[in-house]
Amino acid sequence: MFDLERWEEIFETIRKNKLRTFLTGLSVASGIFILVILLGIGQGMRNGISAEFEQDAANILYVWTGRTAVEYKGLNPGRQIQLKNADFQSTAQKYIDELEYKSAVYRIWNGVVDYKKETGSYRVEGVLPDYQFLENTPLMQGRFLNYQDHQNYEKVAVIGKVVKNDLFKEVDPVGKYVEISGINFKVIGVFSDPGGEREENRVYVPLSTGQRVFNGQNNINNMAFTLGKEDNFESALAASNKFSAELQQFLKEQHSVAPEDTRAININNSLENAKRFYDLMDMIKFFFWGVGICTIIAGIVGVSNIMLIIVKERTREIGVRKALGAEPWSIVGMVLHESIFVTAIAGLVGLIGSLALLELVGPMIETNYIANPSVDFGVALTTVVILVVAGALAGFFPAYRAARIKPIVALRDE
Repeated sequence: MFDLERWEEIFETIRKNKLRTFLTGLSVASGIFILVILLGIGQGMRNGISAEFEQDAANILYVWTGRTAVEYKGLNPGRQIQLKNADFQSTAQKYIDELEYKSAVYRIWNGVVDYKKETGSYRVEGVLPDYQFLENTPLMQGRFLNYQDHQNYEKVAVIGKVVKNDLFKEVDPVGKYVEISGINFKVIGVFSDPGGEREENRVYVPLSTGQRVFNGQNNINNMAFTLGKEDNFESALAASNKFSAELQQFLKEQHSVAPEDTRAININNSLENAKRFYDLMDMIKFFFWGVGICTIIAGIVGVSNIMLIIVKERTREIGVRKALGAEPWSIVGMVLHESIFVTAIAGLVGLIGSLALLELVGPMIETNYIANPSVDFGVALTTVVILVVAGALAGFFPAYRAARIKPIVALRDE
């Protein structure tokens, strides 16, 4: 029920103590402001990390090799393990029902690409058609490599956006010929990449062609795979970890590598990396919540102290009310009402200010690991609940003290 007299009392108290009320509200507003800004930054970091993982296929696994670190079956440590076409083919056949996309990679080091008078050094890789989906490279012009190119050893190339801009300027490159380390290749497509210029600084040729014309024989540098879709992240992570362990064991057996050797066969699991980052983001989020809540608690303590002072100043008035028959709950309600009102108004000011700042400044933040810092409706609603609870907590103890004042004692108060 709306009580006009109580509201008049609240506003009268605020008018008499403007500076005190302002400073009290400021502590609450700053607490909510800091909490929402921190949560917005936390969400921005999560968005940025998610964007980084979206640059390639979400569940990609990269396989590469190094030197053995452990003696095994009479073989000395220090052997360089070299992947072959047979390794890729046997893996693809063994896990044919589990794999979604797959490609071997043969890298041509220091690939120099020329077009007329323009020249540049780019990363040239021999790949299979699935690599377009593994690397998440949408086409801007033309087409990507296909299996006919691979089977027929076609001298065709798909170039990145950076290569196109460097060598061709405004000229349409599709159908033109470039020289890659002195060998002519026909440009059949141009791709872009969410990873930006670093990823667009590449040239793709058919794997078979790259191995043949650049003396790669049947060697490959990497293998890349993605698994079929799962119902949820945890299932996908479990399947990915299982596949990684089995594939590592299989390749170690193929190349006579000790089971405990951790250097010879390496698999980079993007889902495992994603889990580490998301776990870190959750820890940062909890930390931000902790800092924000502690700041709000400091504001609550300030409000509570102020309400204690108000109760002390109004001791005689409270005594008169109780002497005239006021019930304890009405005294408690009077103090809580004022406390919740001051806290809620100050908190809403802090909430609106922080949301406005995120809305204005958020889109301007352009870094690798922070993107569009913001808070959703659920977080905003949570902060509103925190405001109400904070106001109630801030006023509870002063209200309880006020309710216990004995009328005879209060009337003697000076």
